[in-house]
Amino acid sequence: MNSDKTKILLLGAGGFIGTNLTEQLLKNEKYKVTAIDINTEKLEGSLQNKNLIFKEYDIRDSNYPIEELIKNNEIVVDLIAMANPSLYVSNPIDVFNLNFTENLRIAELCLKYNKRIIQFSTCEVYGKTVASVLKEDPIKRPFPFNEDTSPMIMGPIKNHRWIYACAKQLLERVLHAYGIEKGLNYTIIRPFNFIGPRIDFLPSEKSGNPRVFSHFMNGLLYGTPIRLVDGGLNYRAYTYIDDAIDCIIRIIENPDGVCDREIFNIGTPENEISIKDLATLMKEIFNQNFRQNLDPDPKIISVSSEEFYGKGYEDCDRRIPDVTKARTKLNWYSKHNIESVVFNTMEYFVNKHRAKYN
Repeated sequence: MNSDKTKILLLGAGGFIGTNLTEQLLKNEKYKVTAIDINTEKLEGSLQNKNLIFKEYDIRDSNYPIEELIKNNEIVVDLIAMANPSLYVSNPIDVFNLNFTENLRIAELCLKYNKRIIQFSTCEVYGKTVASVLKEDPIKRPFPFNEDTSPMIMGPIKNHRWIYACAKQLLERVLHAYGIEKGLNYTIIRPFNFIGPRIDFLPSEKSGNPRVFSHFMNGLLYGTPIRLVDGGLNYRAYTYIDDAIDCIIRIIENPDGVCDREIFNIGTPENEISIKDLATLMKEIFNQNFRQNLDPDPKIISVSSEEFYGKGYEDCDRRIPDVTKARTKLNWYSKHNIESVVFNTMEYFVNKHRAKYN
């Protein structure tokens, strides 16, 4: 009998965050998880668990009974997204339709059946920093992003890279409005640069354009140039996936309803580093811990953002998360510093590579 279990519908369960979240939920016997995605590659270790039901399904398929699934679960965790900057530039309409239109349909079904929804958004909703708009040095004027008070500053329309951020921001605003007018119980999560095992593929092993860590890792393992977009001068604050999942589980558990109709940043401000320094750190850690005699020694070069992503790209100089809310309401703190984050993630890729080619 599973009547005592909390039934969770996890949409986008096959992605980086989704697979790690699924594994952690299944470690607790009180959860019954229905996982939805278009592939199972990263979920293989969980598929035989008796508390998991996996359904291969594309949310854009209007013939699939998503309404029935929402009706029959208690909590809906919506991770569905196109979260890759190269796609924002090359496929902006698809990015908007998936990140807003399809996700809005899920939210409206949660409203219809009075289900709690945990909606994953993005730190990109904050847009650009005040320092960048005022043409000031962002290092001299740090501007932590707060969930409830920070303004959201997007670039001009011609820089359609912002369509992802705008789609997610609009979805947040609609959920907020549904909460006010219709009583929708939502929690919005804004992730700040999660990395860890299974984050992405390596470009030399699979076609496409993954995130920055995988590009740099590809250079260390295959010798391709480590390319710094516009010199790698922008800063990011990296959070290890295990720390992030810990916070997400706390949000799902929602002690005393502290997460009801709230927005949470999940990030590690102490782990802020420039992309240029990240490349240097990765080379240092690789050389100290993983290098073998025949491993290549890639060059670090600078390329323009237009060369790397295409026309219409623009970026944010810094993304510093204010995580006061997660710390005070959920007693959550990251455990991994930047060196630990990078080492653990690199170790996964190195071991996978060695097993494949040695």
